Amino acid sequence: MPHIKLSDGAELYYEKHGSGPPLFLVAGLGGDGRFWGVNVAELAKHFTVVVHDHRGTGRSTLSRITYSVAQMAGDALQLIDALGYAKIHWCGHSTGGAMGQVLAIEHPGRLDRLVLSATWAKTDAFFRRLFEVRSMMLRELGPAAYMKGNALALNMPSWIRDHDGDLLALEAKAHETIPVPEIVLSRIAAIVAHDRRDQLQTVRAPTLAICARDDTVTPLYFTEELVRLIPGARAYVLADGGHAYPNVHGAEFRRVMTSFLLES
Repeated sequence: MPHIKLSDGAELYYEKHGSGPPLFLVAGLGGDGRFWGVNVAELAKHFTVVVHDHRGTGRSTLSRITYSVAQMAGDALQLIDALGYAKIHWCGHSTGGAMGQVLAIEHPGRLDRLVLSATWAKTDAFFRRLFEVRSMMLRELGPAAYMKGNALALNMPSWIRDHDGDLLALEAKAHETIPVPEIVLSRIAAIVAHDRRDQLQTVRAPTLAICARDDTVTPLYFTEELVRLIPGARAYVLADGGHAYPNVHGAEFRRVMTSFLLES
């Protein structure tokens, strides 16, 4: 399976699908490119889709470092360079959207268009408290309890009702998914520290911010703030879908994003 070696020797797992303009689909805190599911194959009809597992997750090196959003974005930039792309489209979900903000601010020439999915510019008391609880669950109750709690935060109730068996199967493999809990705790600390609110006015990439109205991880007001702060940004709000809306309403997500990325 394809990996690239980073400057410090760690390796990132990645996949390329399809042909056309390069589109990086970047997952959230879980960091696993498999988050995108069937969206990859469908979007690969229009784009060269690149997905990767963040360092510390999935099939990439489980580095025991102090994580930061800037470090995560720097790893992704090394992947962009290794694949020979001068400029790409970027769709980042949640943590992936925070990474996209860093690249748009610090490396503006590398992004063509930017899609910020269910993400935020700066932590607030709600976000901090939510992730304090998630960290406590992981430290004190372990990976299975952490993943059980995550399902309640990430997904809308009717989706959980209809996918209980799938969630039970994931929870049964929790210790395989999270073999090094301290990495997840460091990544949580990294996203809680994310703050690019005062720099977003410098973003020049055309930007679309997408979210679901019932998201209880990154509430609608975070998307509204991003659109206020990024010059020319626009928003698209789905009626529901929760934080994991791309896997609930994939067709709508793909339609809206593809239209934005391909418009002249």
